[in-house]
Amino acid sequence: MRTTLHTLLESGQPVIADGAMGTMLFARGLERGECPELWNVDRPADVRAIHEAYIAAGAQIVLTNTFGGSRARLDAHGVGDRTAELNTAAAQVARAAADAVDQPVVVAGSMGPTGQMLAPMGTLSFEDAASMFEEQARALIAGGVDVLWIETMSDLEEVRAAAAGARRADKAFPLVTTMSFDTHGRTMMGVKPGAALEALRDLGVVAVGSNCGKGPDELEASIVAMQAVDPAVVLVAKANAGVPRMVDGETVYDAAPDVMAAYAVRARDKGARIIGACCGSTPDHIRAIAQALAAG
Repeated sequence: MRTTLHTLLESGQPVIADGAMGTMLFARGLERGECPELWNVDRPADVRAIHEAYIAAGAQIVLTNTFGGSRARLDAHGVGDRTAELNTAAAQVARAAADAVDQPVVVAGSMGPTGQMLAPMGTLSFEDAASMFEEQARALIAGGVDVLWIETMSDLEEVRAAAAGARRADKAFPLVTTMSFDTHGRTMMGVKPGAALEALRDLGVVAVGSNCGKGPDELEASIVAMQAVDPAVVLVAKANAGVPRMVDGETVYDAAPDVMAAYAVRARDKGARIIGACCGSTPDHIRAIAQALAAG
């Protein structure tokens, strides 16, 4: 059922976002090094089933399977020329899952980092980055997303480039931005949560916040820091399911659903309005989060 993020936020209640897409794709057979976005056209039923599972668990926002959907990331898999096709297909798959249920669900177009460093630290120019994000944003909007969700960023300039690209695609389209504070309370590029909030709120976004990182504790600290700068801003919390560790060459996340439910309550109490999960999470984690928040 169609709705808007603004309408969900107007309820005054915490809004439940979904959990990991990659974790669920791997569980369905995605191989390491395989391009997840190809599943939007090669195995759309599997991608839709993941969205449906999150919606059934209580998610009010589902993110498209396009985290690596920029031309730069798709070029690494040799499919950069299919950028528009893969992003539009992803949006259509998520849209179909959301429209098929009676409860209101927002479809968010996931836009992750390009995987390249912007100048002067790297060789990617701001203009080229903005153009890539514009291409992705146009395709996601064409596919039917309700909001563009710029996520897991570490560089403020890349966030600005993504926002600029999105505005070129549609200057009035709603945006959400989140950064990953995974290096002693900073992003990989040294950005602190408070500084991020001050920069990101000036982009005219609906919500800002933190996702991924090293588990709930560090993410909650970033929410506290952001809330202290501006209590009126809508904050997003999407923590990984615990601190990742390597076991036999595989990344393992240990936080059980009840642990993530407790994190969700703490995140809400510390100021987060949109709460979900990230790497390592499943519909079981989102169900526990939704139930804990509904309990008060």
